[in-house]
Amino acid sequence: MSGTVEKRLADLGIALPDAAAPIANYVPAVRTGNLLYISGQLPLAAGKMAAEGHVGGSVTVEQGVAAARQCALNLIAQAKLALNGDLDRIKRVVKLTGFVACDGDFTQHPQIINGASDVMVEVFGDAGRHTRAAVGSPSLPRGAPVEVDAVFEVS
Repeated sequence: MSGTVEKRLADLGIALPDAAAPIANYVPAVRTGNLLYISGQLPLAAGKMAAEGHVGGSVTVEQGVAAARQCALNLIAQAKLALNGDLDRIKRVVKLTGFVACDGDFTQHPQIINGASDVMVEVFGDAGRHTRAAVGSPSLPRGAPVEVDAVFEVS
């Protein structure tokens, strides 16, 4: 393990959280071929929701961006666990799907999910550039304002 991604995390001052256990009947990660699918991650930090409610309502846009960022860190933590601690096995971030809990008139979904996208580019460089969907939702599990899942290409 060369530690290139770990060094970049350290240089960015990012400490990954522990990977959260599933809250229902699913697994956090599935690898098929050279793709690693990570289940949707909530903005949990130290076991607590970073924010709760609707973005554009009780959760500000800035808090929503920070929540999406936390989701991305949780995605990377799950990938690290699935790859036996070797993040250098990630060759590319293929796709993120971000859900934003909001009311029907909210339209800043892309800005919120940029919080997650920006982390992927910061951590993985050009290999962090990905396809993406950013959609609104009337509610998310545990009152989360954001949920993000990911697909990684791995070796």
